[in-house]
Amino acid sequence: MTTPTIAPIAGADAATRSALLDLNNDHARETSLLTPASWDSMVATAFSATVVDGGAAFLIAFDQSAAYDSPNFLWFRERLPRFVYVDRIVVAADDRGRGLARHLYEDLFGKARATGFDRIVCEVNSEPPNPGSDAFHGRMGFTEMGRAELIDRGKTVRYLVRILDAAP
Repeated sequence: MTTPTIAPIAGADAATRSALLDLNNDHARETSLLTPASWDSMVATAFSATVVDGGAAFLIAFDQSAAYDSPNFLWFRERLPRFVYVDRIVVAADDRGRGLARHLYEDLFGKARATGFDRIVCEVNSEPPNPGSDAFHGRMGFTEMGRAELIDRGKTVRYLVRILDAAP
């Protein structure tokens, strides 16, 4: 198996960026629905916004200083002084099982370590359930640090953290 190519979303052509927005919106139940303007804003202000293999998967993450009002992001900001928050990671259905999410996370871990971060955080829906994401994050070394019910969004989430080891 060849190593996937990871690149910044900002450097992708317009067709790829549009396809990534469509991929995001196809998974809005797990993430959230975005407009082209909100997608562009996220990509522009992210700590890391990467795409793998030209559009098979993507990851968008923010650091604690981001001007971002997601209730999940704010939950972490209230509790941690410094972190990288994975807002969304999506793999196209036809590309699942290739290890793309793992490669995106490993790339993020490297960027975080290189800039002095020692933890990556995220949330996973427990209602509606997302067992695939739960299992994946467990394999990646994430542990639960809290829970919340987001009544206005009809979701219950588990807040997860991965403490980064020193660079290999």
